Amino acid sequence: MPLFMAFRPTALACTISLLAAGGKGASTNQMPTQPTHRGSVGQFELVGNSLGSAQQMFLGTPDKVYIIDKTENNPSQFKGHPVWASEWSSSSKQTRPMDVITNSFCAGGSVLGNGTWINVGGNQAVTYGGATAHSQTGGLPYNDPDGGQSIRLLNPCDDGNCDWMLAPPMTTRRWYPSLETLEDGRVIIMGGCNWGGYVNSAGQNNPTYEFFPSRGNPVTSPILQNTLPVNLYPLIWLLPSGKLFVQSGWKTVLLDYVQNRETQLSDMPDAVRVYPASAGSVMLPLTPANNYTATLMFCGGSNITNNGWNQNWDIPHYNASTSCVKITPDLSSSYSKLDPLPEGRTMGNLLLLPNGQILCLNGARTGTAGYGNTSFTIGQSYADQALTSPIIYNPRASPGQQWSRNGIFKSIIPRMYHSSATLLPDGSVLVAGSNPNSDVNLTAPYPTEYRMERFYPSYYNERRPQPQGLPTQLTYGGLFFDVELTSADLFSQVDNIQNANVIVMRTGFSTHTMNMGMRMLQLQNTFTGADDGGGVLHVAQLPPNPATFPPGPALLFVVVNGIPSIGVQVMVGSGQIEQQSVSPSSVLPDSGISMSHGSTSHASGAVSRFFAYSVSDFARSVARVILTSVLLMSV
Repeated sequence: MPLFMAFRPTALACTISLLAAGGKGASTNQMPTQPTHRGSVGQFELVGNSLGSAQQMFLGTPDKVYIIDKTENNPSQFKGHPVWASEWSSSSKQTRPMDVITNSFCAGGSVLGNGTWINVGGNQAVTYGGATAHSQTGGLPYNDPDGGQSIRLLNPCDDGNCDWMLAPPMTTRRWYPSLETLEDGRVIIMGGCNWGGYVNSAGQNNPTYEFFPSRGNPVTSPILQNTLPVNLYPLIWLLPSGKLFVQSGWKTVLLDYVQNRETQLSDMPDAVRVYPASAGSVMLPLTPANNYTATLMFCGGSNITNNGWNQNWDIPHYNASTSCVKITPDLSSSYSKLDPLPEGRTMGNLLLLPNGQILCLNGARTGTAGYGNTSFTIGQSYADQALTSPIIYNPRASPGQQWSRNGIFKSIIPRMYHSSATLLPDGSVLVAGSNPNSDVNLTAPYPTEYRMERFYPSYYNERRPQPQGLPTQLTYGGLFFDVELTSADLFSQVDNIQNANVIVMRTGFSTHTMNMGMRMLQLQNTFTGADDGGGVLHVAQLPPNPATFPPGPALLFVVVNGIPSIGVQVMVGSGQIEQQSVSPSSVLPDSGISMSHGSTSHASGAVSRFFAYSVSDFARSVARVILTSVLLMSV
């Protein structure tokens, strides 16, 4: 009997339940407080054991991070086999084993619009050393069924009672697929191959995309047909235009996934960015200042040409690229150059921080991702010269001065192939994983790594804003909300309210140097400074366009003078997988600070609330007043 038939009845019931109920993670918010402990700014701190090496990782609730490994011989055991998945608690630093069921080696992931996380694809069942197992439906030694078509679902929880469940499988195999959440909360699943390898090949290529929940059979993608052999883990983002940006090999397109049409953009300059070149990539913050227009940034990778992607030469000692480039695809088809990296880097994660800066960490100076058994590998690693010192990119700095490692110290742990990283709600960064080996190897030059670290950015020990009035849900357009800040939140200077903003952040699904679905958006706001030194931010809802920030759970930060509050979890959109409701944006009150502080006085609260209505709401209100007056006069 095929594997999926054995799991299908339970999986289908679970799928229906998950899609109807939504995720557990979107709980009621509380007013942010201060971090529970002080960190050493610019440094790493050991914070626990991941049980399985963190090949994949994501933040599921404000306290829980979920870790996924490939099938391998980890020493920790669960349900009669090694641990390949776990849940780590930020507050207790304890790790709970979980069961990811099928082999999730090099799977992809994202979050659905209802808060359910999805993990898809993977590898066939294996035995010791990563060799193909005799049985693909379970059995000794690992009982790890084939995961190539698997769809795994998880509702994050804080009570220790959640675990991964299988949904009905995909119709095709996908090893190294990429995922992105769309405007209605479903995900697009793109690319991959059947059986894996260092790079792809025509005989096993899967140059298609499909959706979950399904919208029908997979659709062929020309860019994935034409960018062999380096088209695995294509780099994809949903743009505010509703198009999908797709980068693979040296090629770039805009994909209209509704009409199934691709529009060619300029080729990627300088270097290959997709796996196994594995450059860092990120969507820069969407802000009112840039009119919520998406710009994509790529740093590092390798300039190996298409015919050079083989395993017949000294890969680990080939210098990685220093190149950084950007593109704003809804406005221009061309790339432009940015300040280069201080040194070449492959497998370097680019992580958005709530202060608008970007952290680059992990990776190596030479080689690429991947591993193998050749005379030139470092153990089995195709990379060498680990880079353990992070760097910070400041997009607001002058050209030539945008990268800095001032005040930053090195980690003691090389983070090579199969490392991951994610932002936590307190603004620190969790770093884990590294295993460029076919199975567990604790004596290799770059061994299997279970130690987890926390990195503390420059703002970490500052007194944090403690805003009041944060919502538990954000809508696309609609009435604005007020956020109250005390004098202490404004650092005893009411004028600092002019530099306060509200940030929505999705931290994404981290694997293979990507954080799939990661994005950051600054909400529009005005302000009222008060006589007591505090004030109120009048904050607009999200732009009335779900493509700017797809529905699902996110973190909400209030940032004052570059110092973020602790992020609280909110649900963006309806909390369902459906076409999202869109309303006109509110008209925000004018900004102002009390006369006693030397600025123009602000309108009263009652008048401010009057302006909270959209134009259409205001018109309806006026009509009701006129109608009431007419009725009274007639009486």
